[in-house]
Amino acid sequence: MINEGRHFLTAMLQERILPFFVGRDARDLETLVDEIYVYKWNYKYAGSAFWTTVAWAEAALFDLLGKATGKPVADLLGGRRRNKVPVYVSSLIRETSAEEEIEWVGRRIEQTKAKAVKLKIGGRLSRNADASPGRSERLIALARKAWGSEMKLYVDANGSYDAPHALEVAKMLKEHGVVFFEEPCPFEDLDATKVVADVLDMPVAGGEQDASLPRFEYMARNRVVDILQPDMLYNGGFIRNHRTNVIAGHYGLPLTPHSPYLGPRQALTTHFCATLRELPIEMEYAAALPKHPMDWYSPQIEVKDGLVAVPTGPGLGIEFVPEVVNGLQIVD
Repeated sequence: MINEGRHFLTAMLQERILPFFVGRDARDLETLVDEIYVYKWNYKYAGSAFWTTVAWAEAALFDLLGKATGKPVADLLGGRRRNKVPVYVSSLIRETSAEEEIEWVGRRIEQTKAKAVKLKIGGRLSRNADASPGRSERLIALARKAWGSEMKLYVDANGSYDAPHALEVAKMLKEHGVVFFEEPCPFEDLDATKVVADVLDMPVAGGEQDASLPRFEYMARNRVVDILQPDMLYNGGFIRNHRTNVIAGHYGLPLTPHSPYLGPRQALTTHFCATLRELPIEMEYAAALPKHPMDWYSPQIEVKDGLVAVPTGPGLGIEFVPEVVNGLQIVD
């Protein structure tokens, strides 16, 4: 299913992705994910938009394979190593005041009983500007005061700073015991990010915007970041994210997937995290409250006591209600 706001990718899906898979053997899925890159010169469209549509198709095929064999996707990926996955609550917005952010994210922490939280700082690719004057400093101070010393605090700057300013911000973060600093500099500026990572003893995380396995290898080999964060969709799905995890392991870096999604897409991340040999950092779980009821699929991907249960049903382990399935449009 294509979520609201992503309809511009339907043309890519219909014209470049789905025709490639017609008549192919789904059991050769790993080879197919490689071959689609050169199908009709798709490499000319390489990037997160292209690989997201591949990830949609791959997820559907893994679901199909799982249902055909009666196995959950985690078992198809080599077997689950855990039945429950710890989460960190992830804020997605900067439009709130520091006080408003603490209040509503705090509600999600109370609901989920999560032991870690990630907050947005800076202004998002904002050339050192904050979302509003003084918001970041006040937000982190309030978070530590509100949730205590036991709560693990992570931050995401979404490339807000150049390297010198990021290092100044990091001093404030260190005072409040922040555990990792995500995307301090623009994601395309690997040199600036590496400067920050080299100086700080606080781990620097990044990789959500990347959709190139050689780029992930470069980042790991050169220690551009300390934590790799490939996105479950932007990086192309299960197979390519497992390859990224192999890269991370080879260079001794931890990996945690970027996946700030609510709803059935959370099943992808949960199955993936269940198969990782190590899970050094919790799975990302959106703090956003859903705009619409999510009773259109079951069972719900819910967090209890800071943990999300890995679906045990075949395939992705979720089913859409008949009203949704019957209303879907068949794509030729």
